Amino acid sequence: MLNTLTTSLVETNARERAFSILDIGYEILGPFDRFESPHLTAQNIVPQYDDGMIIVKGTLDEKQAVVISIEGSFQGGGIGEVSGAKLAGTLEKILAECKNGQLIYPIIIYDTGGVRLQEANYGLLSIAEISSAIVELRNYVPVIGIIPGKIGSFGGMSLTAGLCSALIMTREGRLGMNGPEVVEQEAGIRELDAKNKQLIWQMIGGAIRTDIGFADFIVEDDVPNFRQAIKDIWNGKVECKHRVKKYNEFLALFKSLDIVEKIQPHRATDILKTLGNVADKSLFQPHTTVDSRGRSWFNALTNNATSISEIPSVLVAEGELQGKRARFITVVPNPDNKYYRARNGEVGLLEGWALAKYISEVIEEDKSVAGKRLIVPIVDVPSQAFGYHEELFGIYLACSAAVNAYATARIAGHPIVAVLVGNAISGAFLAHGMQANRLIALNDEGVNVHVMSKKSAALITQRTIEELDEFSKDVPSMAYDIQSFHKLGALYQLIDGVNATKPNKEDIIQVIESVHDAYEDIVAKGSTSLANRLHSEIAISSGRQASIKVREMIDEQWK
Repeated sequence: MLNTLTTSLVETNARERAFSILDIGYEILGPFDRFESPHLTAQNIVPQYDDGMIIVKGTLDEKQAVVISIEGSFQGGGIGEVSGAKLAGTLEKILAECKNGQLIYPIIIYDTGGVRLQEANYGLLSIAEISSAIVELRNYVPVIGIIPGKIGSFGGMSLTAGLCSALIMTREGRLGMNGPEVVEQEAGIRELDAKNKQLIWQMIGGAIRTDIGFADFIVEDDVPNFRQAIKDIWNGKVECKHRVKKYNEFLALFKSLDIVEKIQPHRATDILKTLGNVADKSLFQPHTTVDSRGRSWFNALTNNATSISEIPSVLVAEGELQGKRARFITVVPNPDNKYYRARNGEVGLLEGWALAKYISEVIEEDKSVAGKRLIVPIVDVPSQAFGYHEELFGIYLACSAAVNAYATARIAGHPIVAVLVGNAISGAFLAHGMQANRLIALNDEGVNVHVMSKKSAALITQRTIEELDEFSKDVPSMAYDIQSFHKLGALYQLIDGVNATKPNKEDIIQVIESVHDAYEDIVAKGSTSLANRLHSEIAISSGRQASIKVREMIDEQWK
């Protein structure tokens, strides 16, 4: 029973939350439209008519606003094709209105574990589109995120929270990239004991996230408090911190950090409060060169250019591709990385902030240049880093910063062609590759796309690996292989007949021609959005039909 003196946001469902924030509003694409996920019944899962995503359009304090609220009690608030399209499509519609001079203020209420594993790669595609919309929308209106509890914001959705103009949390809220159970599964109980609830809240709870500046408000759980915080952000009483743009400060801090022993949460708070006051000494970092697909293709496409990056696990080089200026960038293993959970090519704290730095440099350097530089992310990332220090110090924000840089570059007119040469897994792929105008991939068994390792996916869904493999036969988005990902319609080209591990001269020429073809297509089409992934023949005929229909229905019901 609710406290009669307060109106709780934590204890209410997503629909009640959305309506309680606004003065008045109506629901778009609600349960009576009976539009459910087409991918759950085949897996013996009962779908829900609103697919766990609530959209309410109305007013607050005489401003036009839309609240998008995620229902944590349905599939853990997971993002699938329909729910993801509802969130992305709504933000895209608000963006279109803002561009036409009609300002509408978005508010996202998070209660989500990230991608819905039963739909896997549909969730990845949706989160990339959500992220892109947030980055562009921030140029017109503040994008406000609320994390009240009980689940919090995790997985790929934590990256979208990191992109918000401002975040409001309660003490019950949690914000992190990898759930504690997944960190324990991947790294062991010595790395993080998921049952130590007090430690978990000290690491990623609303109090510490606000204290260290990762969130802007901590409020007591009463609806008027949330409404007032929103108004204060709108009215400029709270300055938006633009955390994802502080790549130089965060890089300096994490390069200097000593993590030989575990840093306790109270100490982490003190450390993060020194942000911007740490001298960047740019000391040489020891590293051992390890062969990887990312390194091989970086060398191949740059003609063995020397990396200009200060971070050994992020290779960056300037070059040309058929006469076009280009920046090439990839993430590679570094067995000597002091962040030991990021030694095998994972995107960790250093890698995320370094990606943000070297993409942001291109934007700044080409600000006044008509022909924007081509950016070529070479993708071979097994995952983000699963570790104690990574969660404590906000790996989600490091990955958000990389997403922000790539999306900003694309929106500014930089053609981005990502080349998938190896693994493209989870938040690492969202941070490095998924914001590209075009995705091309080698048709090779070593090229895989997914949201999580099979071991962890089985843990979260309470299934066996064999069961997951069986379901993926009917639901291609659950599969890991690149051929299944191609069926979703997001790839511009799947390249056959190339040696992915040891490319010869002909292989290199073939990939260069594919990148150039994608570049020419970007220039010819002129679009700086990710909409091409919905307009491909495969997407229209089968791969993204529900995503397309959701957007059509939002448009029909908007007014």
